[in-house]
Amino acid sequence: MVDNVALKQIVHNGLTIEGYSRAAVQTYWRIVEMKVGFDLGAHPWDFMGTQTWFVTHTHLDHVASLPVYVARRRMMKMDPPTIYLPSHAIDNVEQVLRAFSRLDRGRLPCELIGVEPGDEIELSRELVVTAHATKHTIPSLGFIIWERRKKLKEEYRQLSGDQIRDLRLAGTEVSMEHRIPMVGYLGDSAPPGLDRNPEFYRTKVLICEMTFVAPGHRKEKIHKHGHIHLDDFVERKDRFENELIIASHFSTRYHDRQIRRFVEKALPDMLGGRLHLWL
Repeated sequence: MVDNVALKQIVHNGLTIEGYSRAAVQTYWRIVEMKVGFDLGAHPWDFMGTQTWFVTHTHLDHVASLPVYVARRRMMKMDPPTIYLPSHAIDNVEQVLRAFSRLDRGRLPCELIGVEPGDEIELSRELVVTAHATKHTIPSLGFIIWERRKKLKEEYRQLSGDQIRDLRLAGTEVSMEHRIPMVGYLGDSAPPGLDRNPEFYRTKVLICEMTFVAPGHRKEKIHKHGHIHLDDFVERKDRFENELIIASHFSTRYHDRQIRRFVEKALPDMLGGRLHLWL
């Protein structure tokens, strides 16, 4: 692997989460086993094999490497990638790609698909992604990856295997879909992005911003600029049902030791050991 940008990794219950995020610098993540990535603020060479990406919004630290990623896949003779992003951005992103194509004198083949809050995107028979409106300075989305399972309907659970088979052969739907919220990716958002989408609090893994942590930084101003403060986590600590909460996108105003000190003072048990600082 070519280490051309910062990259961290954590494995949780069979899911490998890789990436990096720092406010105003670069943000990029992928879930290896699910073959999906979030945001393209930079692009590790090893991420090139991931073909499906979801972009939360079009600030440069979240989208600047989109042309680089597409060009790398073309260069390596890979299939064009599929990139989902807010619908309002499609035309402008297409113009950017056309401009880079002229500058580079090379094609930049990809499928750009606009997404609106409430949309559902099927990744596979087992996985579906839902889009959720978040609260930032420009239109933005968060995403949840759900695992879909078929469960036998309650009224048929006492039947034998042969009886269930006969019902299926007769055209009766004996099962129902059950969804498990596996991964939540908030992107950049003030607290309403969480509170108006309570499913984020229930995902197995939550990747969430915590841009500001110092007590002297006023929450009101931070919220106005579409971000979350450590105090917002403290106020909502009883709402997080997640198994793993990854806090990221810290402001460059802080060094790592400061971040750890502020967070561990405010949340000494680190949300029951579930809070992981992506530093």
